[in-house]
Amino acid sequence: MNRIVGSHDLLLVTLDTLRYDVARELADEGALPNLARHLPGGWWEMRHSPGSFTYAAHQAFFAGFLPTPASPGPHPRLFAARFEGSESTAEGTWVFDAPDLVTGLAGAGYHTVCIGGVGFFNKRGALGSVLPGLFTESHWEPEFGVTSPVSFEAQVARAEEVVAALPAGRRLFLFVNVSALHQPNWFHLPGATAGSGDSRATHAAALRYVDRHIGRLFAAASSRRPCFAVVCSDHGTAYGEDGHTGHRIGHETVWTVPYAHFILDHCEKT
Repeated sequence: MNRIVGSHDLLLVTLDTLRYDVARELADEGALPNLARHLPGGWWEMRHSPGSFTYAAHQAFFAGFLPTPASPGPHPRLFAARFEGSESTAEGTWVFDAPDLVTGLAGAGYHTVCIGGVGFFNKRGALGSVLPGLFTESHWEPEFGVTSPVSFEAQVARAEEVVAALPAGRRLFLFVNVSALHQPNWFHLPGATAGSGDSRATHAAALRYVDRHIGRLFAAASSRRPCFAVVCSDHGTAYGEDGHTGHRIGHETVWTVPYAHFILDHCEKT
């Protein structure tokens, strides 16, 4: 990462609430063509989230603790705050002298932008302002939120506007919290109704919806120079497994998340 930071733009996409098993199945089926073409080997990596709900997971992410590989470690991290005794800070780790990654990247000359999705990014109150408040520039509209059937399209359009307005020489760290997977998501499955509610099938339909539009986001992020991208879930969610529904619980469907990082070539067409 010491060769990446400063030379590349950076993109972090959190597919909020996306389950690993659903992401893996759709990739296996060829139902995620725009995502799968960038996944190393065409596969999602299985990882464990540092948090069981959005706020906790993102606080950890922005401190440099991205989802951890599901195999025995220690595992070197991409980014880390300078911290005495850290066993996951390695030679290739980009180390920052700041309390969070966003501030560290701003200090390294990056323009930091947040395009929020779920309520922890809506800036409508003190709690919803903490995470977006880390960024130099932050955006949230009701159309970006969990109840909007066109949330990701609206977020991508805003990202395109942000990138187009930024001076060509300025490095960019763009963060997008994708709300489409989060409940309610029934409206992404043709024929589903509010009465039938959310399910694993509607969750999968929401991921297919995201895949249809994510190529535009990747194209925007790499339109000025090569871009290093991290795409992952912050946590999963339960749909009745062992009697559980939702997240903020210690269940396998919540802790196990899909993860990938890769380079988007400059001016890549998707």
